[in-house]
Parts: sequence; structure tokens; C-alpha cells
Amino acid sequence: MNAPLPAPTALSTSADRLWDSLMTLAKIGATPKGGVRRLALTPLDAEGRALVTGWLRDAGCTIQLDAIGNVYAIRPGTDAQAAPVAMGSHVDTQPNGGRFDGNYGVLAGLEIVRTLNDAGIATRRPIAVAIWTNEEGTRFQPVMMGSGVFAGAFTAEHCRAQKDADGVTVGEALAAIGADGTATPPRFDAYFEAHIEQGPVLENERKVIGVVESALGQRWFDVVVEGQDAHAGPTPIELRRDALLAASRLVQAVREVATKHPHYARGTVGRMVVSPNSRNVIPGRVELSIDLRNADAPTLDAMAADVRAAAERIAREDGVSISMEQTVHFPPCAFDRSMLDAIESTANAYGYPNRRLASGAGHDAVYVARTCPAAMVFVPCEKGISHNEIENADPAHLHAGCNVMLHAVLARANR
Repeated sequence: MNAPLPAPTALSTSADRLWDSLMTLAKIGATPKGGVRRLALTPLDAEGRALVTGWLRDAGCTIQLDAIGNVYAIRPGTDAQAAPVAMGSHVDTQPNGGRFDGNYGVLAGLEIVRTLNDAGIATRRPIAVAIWTNEEGTRFQPVMMGSGVFAGAFTAEHCRAQKDADGVTVGEALAAIGADGTATPPRFDAYFEAHIEQGPVLENERKVIGVVESALGQRWFDVVVEGQDAHAGPTPIELRRDALLAASRLVQAVREVATKHPHYARGTVGRMVVSPNSRNVIPGRVELSIDLRNADAPTLDAMAADVRAAAERIAREDGVSISMEQTVHFPPCAFDRSMLDAIESTANAYGYPNRRLASGAGHDAVYVARTCPAAMVFVPCEKGISHNEIENADPAHLHAGCNVMLHAVLARANR
């Protein structure tokens, strides 16, 4: 994927400056394997925020902070009353995160502001760059906290009361790093978010730009399988109530349900706890997670119904009980068609190979899309690896995504 890309024929961002910004930010919380550990609302997160907001301020933006610590950097437009066209993402990371997840979306926005300044271009609408608080949800829950508060999915008061493992509340952490703001969040005309794909599709198909038409809806379940623990030797096979055997059959059923449904269906069991977890004891209890995803709401509902039916059948056949409690429900998110068309046409004009696809992960854009038209631009990441210290991306691809977003944002801001 390192073949040179076609030279742009129009206004272009700076590949070197974008890369330098990314690598400079990556030094804050750098890990031995080349990744980043910058958990939300820690001193390192504060240092990263200060670096980026300083750059944005130097680029002529005014900086605002709201009650959950979201940063809004505003470049003025010629129409002071017009709603801004926004870009953004997050700068908090996973405990062993990479240099690009979230950071790319924020710094692509910064690079676009700098490029407009260099070219002396004034836009009718203001341009905004947002840094959303606690997207990763590692230190504090819920995940995508800042954008969720912005969209009204939950209140700032509720989120400020959430505690980390040490009992520190979000409100206390905000105050400790000086991110306890009072500004009223702006309302956007539109929102663009650039991101690495975090999956292998673009790289495998040798595409440079992913035009993200939707984000998969998600249903998560906590499942408990109750059987009877018993001695592995004296208990005949036909008389066992083996919770692990039933759980294993349910894992297979989740895979089969995802395989038979359309619309980017996904089904995953990522966690399992076996009790009593002894070599010579038939397991009497298993706890497991189920993660179902789909781009279509009725299909996602059908997947959940099929998994529940499979659980009931397996429980009956194996003489166990199976309970399923839904813990997360994100409806599918369809992004704005006109914005997708603008991204696609710009990619074609530059000669960047592209395709439409769905995002399998959650992003701040999913919540922001509840408040205004929104769209995402994906670029490849090496081997599809993300949430990992070895996360990597080609500078040329990062530049390509930034260029595509530049022209889509410019067109929207001058409507």
C-alpha cells in the first residue's frame, strides 16, 4: 500500500505538517512499543489537549470548553451568525493505544484550518474543530461521553458523577486538569470526522479512501448459563448439566446467526468466565458476553431474536438455564447522503481509489449525527490493527483523507 498516490490538482493540505503534528502529539504518553497511553482526563491527557488547543489558538481559533470538557475551536466565518461546519474526534487513548485513533481526526481538522489560513481563504460559515472528552471509555464510562452529552444522550450532571476505579469522579478529574468549562456548546451546520479504518477492508482491497455510509448498530448482552457442577469422573455424560458445553454451543450459534444475516452482520463472544474452573469438575456456571452489530435496525432486532431463540433451545436440550440481559443498545446510524456524495466525488477528482463501507466501531460522529448532518472519511491502517501500540498508517493515506475532507468541508462552509 506504499505506491505513490496521484498528485492533487487543487488546493492541498501539507502531508509533512500533518505527519509532524501527529508524531509530536504521540510523544505525550509514548509507550515502549511506539504507541500511546493517554487516558481521559489524566495529566497526560491535559498535556495533549494543551498542545493541540495551543496550535488551534495559534491558527486563529477561539477556544471554548463546556461542562463535560469538550473543546470547541472556532475559526471565524464571514457570516458571524451562521452555524459552523465542524470536524473533530478525540485525543484520549486506550491503555496501550496507537498514534492515530482519534488523534488523526482532530489533527486533520487542525491541518485544514492551517491550509485555509495559508491560502488566505475566508469561508462564509465558521469552521470548528472539536475535541471530544473520553471517547474511549477506558477510565470512565459511558464510552463516547463528551459527544454523548453534546447530543443529549445523557446529561453532563450524570457523567460528571461517574467514578473511575480509584473513586475519582469525572467532575473532579475535569477540575484537576483545568478542563471544567462553562461554555454553551455550539450547534453545527454539519460535522465531518476523519479516522483510520480500524479494520482490514481498505488495505485488503487497495483502497485509499473509505466513504463511510453508516455505523453499525450494536446490541450487547451479558449472559449467564447455570448448570450443575459435579465430579468429572463419577458423573455419566447423559446425566450431566454442563454449563460450559451449553455456553460453547451458544458461542457457535452467535457465529451462525451473524453468518446468515445481511447488512454487515457481526456476532462476537469476547468474554467468558467459567466456574468453578477446575480440571476435574464439570462446570456449573458460565458468564459470557455477546456483541451483535448490524447496519439495519430490523435486521439487528432479528439477530437478537435468533440468538435468544437459540439460547432457549440449547437450555432445553442441555438441561441448563440461560439468562440474557441487554446492557448496550446503539441503533444503526446512517450518515448524510449529500455529504457522502461530496466526499466520494472529491476522492474521485483526486484519483484516490475509494469505496463505500460501514463502520463496525462506535465513533463520536454517531452521536453528533443526532444533532446535524454528519459523515466520516476512513483511511487504511496497517493490517487493520488498532487499539494497539503497533497501530500504523501510511502518511500518504493520512494526507489523502485530509485532502478529501478539506474540499468537502470547504464546499459545505461556502454553501
